[in-house]
Amino acid sequence: MSDYFHTDWAAMTLNDWAGLIITVGVFFLMVWAYVYTFNPKNKEKLESQRHIPLDDDNESEDSRQ
Repeated sequence: MSDYFHTDWAAMTLNDWAGLIITVGVFFLMVWAYVYTFNPKNKEKLESQRHIPLDDDNESEDSRQ
């Protein structure tokens, strides 16, 4: 089983390292996003912005006319 999961770190190319760093970075950003989103103390802040994706730009268009 250890042979299957063995990684030859010395044979990794620049693209391999870039992919590894990006993957690990995105993983930690996703963990942070989930912790931030589901933390009860952030509920009020997030609930106040829950309708932003559904808002149209009609308000700004009405003010221009």
